[in-house]
Amino acid sequence: MLQLCKVTDSLFISNARSACTDELLQKEAVTLCINVSKQQPCPSARVSTLRVPAYDDPNEDLRAHFDRCADVILSEAARGGRTVVYCKNGRSRSATICIAYLMKHQSLSLTEAYELVKSARSVVEPNPGFWAQLERYEQDLKSTRSARSSLNISPS
Repeated sequence: MLQLCKVTDSLFISNARSACTDELLQKEAVTLCINVSKQQPCPSARVSTLRVPAYDDPNEDLRAHFDRCADVILSEAARGGRTVVYCKNGRSRSATICIAYLMKHQSLSLTEAYELVKSARSVVEPNPGFWAQLERYEQDLKSTRSARSSLNISPS
């Protein structure tokens, strides 16, 4: 079944086949597609695209892309746009990026973010390497927030 799974009002997760279906992108008013793969195609619709070249390999360093992707998703939403994040099957790589966004910009814990994405798309399951990267990211975010709080600095 072709579908874009709604995580938030401005964020969807999907597999490559659905994300490259122009009718679905238009129906959901998607303005940005983040392709988290090295091999999957980008949609042909008139939408902005960002490719994160990554394999679904536990040794792949997806963490290096967390902040950039999270910030792009937030920026797109601030402009009134909507983003779909996808990989081949919409299970591991795309889910990891969505979870990182929710942790950074919605201040959700790893568990809360995972449960929200899983409730939108039941097949979601970040591979063990990506999960470990998300655990480290959660600790990094906590440390940053704690430091800002102690210095009374508002988040940027």
